[in-house]
Amino acid sequence: MRPNAAKAFVRVWKVVEMCFQILVQEKRVTQRELFYKLLCSSPQYFTCQLQVNRTIQDVVALLRCSRYSLGIMASSRGAVTGRLLLQEPNQETVDCSACGSSGHAITGDMNLLERMVMKTDARYIIVVEKHAIFQRLAEDRVFNQIPSILITAKGYPDIATRFLLYRMSRAFPDLPILALVDWNPAGLAILCTFKFGSIGMGLEAYRYACNVKWLGLRGDDLQLIPEESLIPLKPRDLQIAKSLKSSEILEENYRNELEVMVQSGRRAEIEALYFRGYNFLGKYIAKKIVQANYV
Repeated sequence: MRPNAAKAFVRVWKVVEMCFQILVQEKRVTQRELFYKLLCSSPQYFTCQLQVNRTIQDVVALLRCSRYSLGIMASSRGAVTGRLLLQEPNQETVDCSACGSSGHAITGDMNLLERMVMKTDARYIIVVEKHAIFQRLAEDRVFNQIPSILITAKGYPDIATRFLLYRMSRAFPDLPILALVDWNPAGLAILCTFKFGSIGMGLEAYRYACNVKWLGLRGDDLQLIPEESLIPLKPRDLQIAKSLKSSEILEENYRNELEVMVQSGRRAEIEALYFRGYNFLGKYIAKKIVQANYV
């Protein structure tokens, strides 16, 4: 056995051993906390967070279980606001519409998310890529003009935010889930992570996939944006585009939109719509919803 393969083999058992100790103590840890525990106990095998993340993925595949069942909890960045009432066991009900522009922080405790009672009179769920846009929409109380729940992972979605969205999709199956992302490969990749799952999650990849529709920005929205606001694609954008193109699950209309992005060599951010006034974003969303202009 090659030295690298032998080390990878040992890492799996070191993680299994640490998870066993965590479960015996009835504790939960984040992947970051687990890294520091392993760094102290087995420094010859673990030198960076990436090694721990990949080994956890191997353990999940080996045991065919979830991270949560190993005692590893999600580290959530997400927030939710709008017409949603949340109640954790033995806690008071939280009215997400009254949580200010930053919204209600989504817990990383998957067990709590599983047991949470949810109520809503919303008609739509809107997934927002950026926290700044989420804050603007919450500040303008767009969820009152468009009866909706707003949720954000503040960038690439973490598993806790994905799980809450998944739970809402099951609790409120009649509500369309619409995504508002930048018109660039990264924005499309974020949408696809919510819609299809994350390849990097191994066997857990498709566990919390939801039927998300692409509200905007899309190519036909560029007419609303000044030419000066379009930004050249970066090498990182082209790498993401290449990865998306190689995916067999990417729908044809999404693939066509991606091709237009790459051929144009430019990208557009949601903030470019502010050219038409700070209130325009809410009107833009409302018009697209009324016209059912999402794919």
